[in-house]
Amino acid sequence: MELSNEEIRRYSRHLILPEVGLAGQKKIKSTSVLCIGAGGLGSPIAMYLAAAGVGKLGLVDFDTVDFSNLQRQILHGTEDVGRHKGESARDTIKSINPGVEVVLHSVRLSAENAMDIIRQYDVVVDGTDNFPTRYLTNDACVLLKKPNVYGSIFRFEGQASVFAPHLGGPCYRCLYPEPPPPGMVPSCAEGGVLGVLPGIVGCIQATEILKLAIGKGTSLIGRLVLFNALDMKFKELKLRRDPQCPLCGDHPTITELIDYEVFCGIPTEPVNPASNPDEVTVQDMKKAMDDPKLGIKVIDVREPDEYQITHIAGVPLHPLSTLPQTFTNLDPNTQYYIHCKSGVRSMKALKFLQEQGFKYTKSVKGGINAWSDEIDHSVAKY
Repeated sequence: MELSNEEIRRYSRHLILPEVGLAGQKKIKSTSVLCIGAGGLGSPIAMYLAAAGVGKLGLVDFDTVDFSNLQRQILHGTEDVGRHKGESARDTIKSINPGVEVVLHSVRLSAENAMDIIRQYDVVVDGTDNFPTRYLTNDACVLLKKPNVYGSIFRFEGQASVFAPHLGGPCYRCLYPEPPPPGMVPSCAEGGVLGVLPGIVGCIQATEILKLAIGKGTSLIGRLVLFNALDMKFKELKLRRDPQCPLCGDHPTITELIDYEVFCGIPTEPVNPASNPDEVTVQDMKKAMDDPKLGIKVIDVREPDEYQITHIAGVPLHPLSTLPQTFTNLDPNTQYYIHCKSGVRSMKALKFLQEQGFKYTKSVKGGINAWSDEIDHSVAKY
């Protein structure tokens, strides 16, 4: 695979590196990478790989660009809000380097399609933000003997590694044999993330991919890098393959892809979502607030910082984080409608209060975001 004169000019700073050179740049050009996710991590990964001259870049993403993405997902601009992320990402990548072949996979990665998609690429990079897709990606990569360049972020902390049992290292299951209980680890939408953090972790992932492509340096295989942005500190943990790992161990029991939603304990969506007896709608919440005679009180279980951003007038704050200490201030014989940002934490609060003997609690489906969408647009969404 030869380089054109234009490519020689474009990649000149690579070519004069003895560790890369002409031969290394040709290897980069001949490498195909599948990026799962075109969001926070996928943005720096895709942009830097495109700039570096990776020949083929696949993008798996079925989502659309939201305003809340723009704080960190630099593949997308303000004018892209509402567009499909894959299409927005493709345009950005093409503007960086029109010589890169961009392949869009505008689907949700699943056990049904993962093997067919992943086997088309040399390296897979994990830019996902949920556990089912993370385990699915890991398992498919191990079964297909593809390097899985892993990264994850939350609030001010990130981590990165390369999982590749076929190259002598462990897999993701060796590090995390079991997923956490559903809802135990908040998403970035619930817990927040410093905007530059995915740039740092994503650049580490992109670096590892280029090193794998040219076959130089010491990779993160067998090592986990931990980064704390607040302290500006990096730590490193050594990882070893677990001989008892059900996927890459000495006697594997997982030989094909499984149902990852079930594995991660995520319940199947009911046919009629409104049938959940523990949930009410924002319309129900409005009726309760408009008619005090109903005797229903509404409480907000978000955190104080979120309450300062936006709140519904007249709704008191009872943060979920302090509820175990403050629930005694509530009346177990009163009916409460509980809301949070989107309905996740309010359901946790409901379960906790039920365990304390509160019989008349309901979680508001969709939380304050649904209130903003359906009841009062003046309430800010965040």
